[in-house]
Amino acid sequence: MTQREKDENLMIVSAVIGYALKHGIETSEAFDIFQKYDIFDKIRACYDVLHTQSIDESLFFAEDILARNAS
Repeated sequence: MTQREKDENLMIVSAVIGYALKHGIETSEAFDIFQKYDIFDKIRACYDVLHTQSIDESLFFAEDILARNAS
């Protein structure tokens, strides 16, 4: 596994845990939501931008995508 892949995974884990804590749900439920809306691939695709931001930005990014899918 490359360093980039490790960093992408860290962003994903941080976003899943942050989402679960913020919304008062289990991390497994947050994982399922992220999987349903293809958030993992979207975070990976935007790595070049997201890695220059705070670690919380991956959570904000995921929430933006989910908000658009909910409407």
